[in-house]
Amino acid sequence: MAKSQNTTLKVVAAIAASFTALGALIIFLLVKRIVSFQLAMLMLIALVGLYFGFGTLIALYRFTGKLK
Repeated sequence: MAKSQNTTLKVVAAIAASFTALGALIIFLLVKRIVSFQLAMLMLIALVGLYFGFGTLIALYRFTGKLK
């Protein structure tokens, strides 16, 4: 396996781990009744939106960098 593929896999694994950890934290707060069900759903939707939005921005940045 090439070094760049290995680095890419590590980055993808780190992103997936951080997303899972934040999702688990939100669910933990819901189970402990620290936040309401509606707030937990809002936080989960916002988490997905942030990861999708920033992922799109990063992909577009890399794409425009290759156009030069």
